[in-house]
Amino acid sequence: MNVVELFSGIGAQAKALERANIDHNILATCDWDVNAIIAYDIIHYGPQNNNLYLNMDSNELTQRILNLNISSNGKKPMSDNAKVRMPRTVKASLLYAIERTNNLIDITNINGIDLPPNIDLMTYSFPCQDLSLAGNWHNNQGGIERNSGSRSSLLWEVERLLQERNNNNFQMPRFLLMENVTAIESTRHIRNFEEWQRTLQRLGYVNCIYTLDARDFGVPQMRCRTYMLSTYINDIQDGNTRNEFCNYFSNQTSENLINMFRRNQLNLHDLLRTNYQEEQYLREAEESCPNRTVSRIDIGNNNLYITEDVEFIPTITTKQDRHPNSGLIRYHSIQNNKMNFRYLTPRECFLFMGFDEDDFQALVDNNFYSRRNTLFFSRDKLNKMAGNSICVNVLESIFEYIDMLNEMFFNY
Repeated sequence: MNVVELFSGIGAQAKALERANIDHNILATCDWDVNAIIAYDIIHYGPQNNNLYLNMDSNELTQRILNLNISSNGKKPMSDNAKVRMPRTVKASLLYAIERTNNLIDITNINGIDLPPNIDLMTYSFPCQDLSLAGNWHNNQGGIERNSGSRSSLLWEVERLLQERNNNNFQMPRFLLMENVTAIESTRHIRNFEEWQRTLQRLGYVNCIYTLDARDFGVPQMRCRTYMLSTYINDIQDGNTRNEFCNYFSNQTSENLINMFRRNQLNLHDLLRTNYQEEQYLREAEESCPNRTVSRIDIGNNNLYITEDVEFIPTITTKQDRHPNSGLIRYHSIQNNKMNFRYLTPRECFLFMGFDEDDFQALVDNNFYSRRNTLFFSRDKLNKMAGNSICVNVLESIFEYIDMLNEMFFNY
């Protein structure tokens, strides 16, 4: 299965395909967030050997960075001044990661005909900020409105890429997979979402929408998301075969997928790292224990404590030092003036998103100093990348379903 990951983040899709033992080839990734680009590379391809870029002439190295439309926070493009001031170690690591993962970076600068010709699956988990309640709090009103300029409206760049391929008689991806927050089906956004569905239908796709919760796929996290699987059928010449596929495909509900691909339930407490005899776990726990402040006292009074009788945690978000968060753990710090609880550590957030501990450890082992006494992968960055990702276990089940459809109807 040849795959292109748009809005690829840290590669939950690639991780799920690997875990499902589906023979696949990631043809290209696409993400402009510097942190996610480097993390994806290390998680999926291992330690970097970026000496070529570290030894490059400083002016040439900077010029290469200046030519890229990248972001340091996934929200706004970096200014040229910020790119120039970017530490040499980060510039080298970024360029190496882009090359090794074939990262196309900015979706607005890609042409449909420039994508690899033989795509079987294209995934697109476009930004959710302007769909979510949090976006509404920050006065992000655009949603996925076409031409609104919102981050979530990048959805329509996917339309452009597909339309360009269609207009030039290029092979269309057999499968498209969308993931986003369930608010995409809310009264506020449904009109635009339905327009997107009609767009795909005009291009030759049939769509099925699923609302899936991570808890139904073995992960003890209350994370409900909307997934849309679209299958290209315009090249199915036999009318009977087309009807057979459409009848089967359209009748597979969320409940059907859950029943077919349900995972064994993981024990929440097996994912917590509370053995503080382990130096690494103790250090991470200490870093996740906040100072005693008025706002943290309020957090402690108004959030879930993960005790022995708790079976599921709330959704992993991009930030734990907030209200609401994903749960608190009773903890007595060795430092003074600390709260008597800690947040989930970044390691635990990765585990609750379905990544293996080795994936997180790879980031720890290959972390590097971007500035004096400052590690590139900070705790806040790691938490954010986990919260922005997709539950691997849910994707694993969806990809197994796609693989089954391939065998049943498309013979590859």
